[in-house]
Amino acid sequence: MDIDLKDVLSFLHDAARQFGAELTSPWFYLQFGLILAGTGIALATDAAVRARFDTTSLAMRWPLPLRHFARVMVASASTAVFAVLMVVSRVVMWHTTWPSRSYLLMVSAKLALAWLAIRLVTSAIRNAVIVRLVSISAWVVAALSVIGQLDWAADTLDSVAIEVGGLRLSPLLVIKAGALVIVALWLTNIASNFAESRINRAADLTPSIQVLLIKIIRIGLMVIAIAIALSAVGINLSALAVFSGAVGVGIGIGLQKIVANFISGIILLADKSVKPGDLVTIGDNSGRISAMKTRYISVAAGDGREFLIPNEDLVTQKVTNWTYTDKNTLVKIAFATNYDADPRLVVRLAIETASAAPRAIKGKPPNCILTEFAEAGMRFSLTFWIADPDGMDNVKSEVMLALWDAFKRDGIRVPYPVREIRLRGSALPVESVAEVSG
Repeated sequence: MDIDLKDVLSFLHDAARQFGAELTSPWFYLQFGLILAGTGIALATDAAVRARFDTTSLAMRWPLPLRHFARVMVASASTAVFAVLMVVSRVVMWHTTWPSRSYLLMVSAKLALAWLAIRLVTSAIRNAVIVRLVSISAWVVAALSVIGQLDWAADTLDSVAIEVGGLRLSPLLVIKAGALVIVALWLTNIASNFAESRINRAADLTPSIQVLLIKIIRIGLMVIAIAIALSAVGINLSALAVFSGAVGVGIGIGLQKIVANFISGIILLADKSVKPGDLVTIGDNSGRISAMKTRYISVAAGDGREFLIPNEDLVTQKVTNWTYTDKNTLVKIAFATNYDADPRLVVRLAIETASAAPRAIKGKPPNCILTEFAEAGMRFSLTFWIADPDGMDNVKSEVMLALWDAFKRDGIRVPYPVREIRLRGSALPVESVAEVSG
């Protein structure tokens, strides 16, 4: 540590003496009263403005930048009014008495204007946590600059440092690097979102290629942004070699799954085995792929659930892709009739029923074959094609209901099991109750 304790004590002593001198001056209480009065007027004005204007419908016909500026100003009406009142008070006292007697008014005005500018800048950020962090940090820097202690605070933070692998780490360096990385990542997010919107509008790119390009652009921009931010604060990237070794050990110990899922996601996008919009079955889970992320894919089931399946499972497990090369899907229906029915009539009725289904493909005629002479009756297999596997169970149900109606109309019965009940050890004569096959 390089902090000189005498310098710190001297600074604190001077600050305490100046503050004590301010408290003994009547001008301090005048300024303090003006600040309190300005605060009250600002809060009352803010309440009146919020009651009069609706921020959601404000300036709807204005251009977007002006509309955004107007909404931020309405939301920050108290700060804007307070800043104006402090500036006016400062100007009046500047011309009527010594400038030093309005020092607090000047500080209050600058801090209010700084907070207003910070609100305007951070209003473009959507993350509430980042907005709060950036706002507080920027306002602290502005406050130190206004009171003339920014250089002292920077020197104090830089005086405490440790050496790690030839890299000098100080609180000031960490703060600068963190601030630049946040700004760089924010700009990277804006640039990647713009690129994503452009890529998604490219009709000649398949969905999997679009997702792959978006991921490559995001990762590339992120790496470049972090490298530029670290270089800007004077960190030599070669000095981070010790950290790269630690990262390698971490990957070998506890991050295998994360890296495996990331690499598997790249493989899935490159080989186009699955893509957004495909209907897939993975184990007991079926649904359409709604999104492909870095670590997992999201499969939306028909009942409102979404399955988050790790990318590694799609590479190592069996996956049924109903729409891999062709969305046309073959629907199979197995049924049986009794031996009293004419099998040729049954085949003809089944084909006519499947052909009349609204979703059946007209260019691929249905087919029905007799598959077995079973003990309970004759077994048939009806197959027909639909253009999309979505709702296949509903189509199958509709065809089976229509087939039932056709059988009823032509007197064809569906067999059911024959059960025989025997009563033993009873005084009653043995009776046989049988359900005869229909």
